[in-house]
Amino acid sequence: MKNSALNKFWKYSNPVLFKKLAKIISPLAGLIAILAIIPGLVWGVFFTGPDYKQLETVKIIFIHVPAAFLAINVYLMMTVASLVWLIRRQYVSALAAKSSAMIGLIMTIATIITGSLWGSSTWGTYWVWDPRLTSFAVLLCFYVGYIILWSAIKPLERAANVTSLFCILGSVFALLSRYIVFFIDQGLHQGPTLSLDEEKNIDDSYYFPLILALVGFSSLFVYLLLVRTTTELNKLKLKLMG
Repeated sequence: MKNSALNKFWKYSNPVLFKKLAKIISPLAGLIAILAIIPGLVWGVFFTGPDYKQLETVKIIFIHVPAAFLAINVYLMMTVASLVWLIRRQYVSALAAKSSAMIGLIMTIATIITGSLWGSSTWGTYWVWDPRLTSFAVLLCFYVGYIILWSAIKPLERAANVTSLFCILGSVFALLSRYIVFFIDQGLHQGPTLSLDEEKNIDDSYYFPLILALVGFSSLFVYLLLVRTTTELNKLKLKLMG
């Protein structure tokens, strides 16, 4: 049973089958992104009240939290895809990791910018070398380095090998960005915005539009990933044919 499920999954490592699947899923992901992001942001920004401490600044969370969520998890997805390339030598996985990098970089920059704006109002400073902020700064450097390596190294196989190893090394900082807030109480950064503990969770008036925004941003990532990976596969096909 497990082998059958795995075989069904791995068959989409075939570029032709992957592109067929992407052609079906990408329009749906794009539609979900539109239907979730726009209502989520409109609801969150215009139909929620100010926080008693952070006032209107709190509404930055509707961009900051989804961007941070993707910045971390896109890199972790790239790490998994890199491991698949190193173990199974499947071009779809290597090109999916490559296609994700620019999306993750943009989300990381958005996280840092929105976090700085939030911090300037809440903490009175745009930046501190807080453990979580520092790990995000290092994560940004790994995104930039990963993209530069892809551009600088030829041929594709060598670039995929080097960038995969580099990506795996950077995954330490992605994990730190994700989990350090649970273990280190020092620093200005607040605890988790979303939690299974109701006492630590944000108020419902913010919670539901934030969930919509998270769904929308995640769907947008899926759409962009499929489109960009398909483009990379087409470029590779043309290169091999030429």
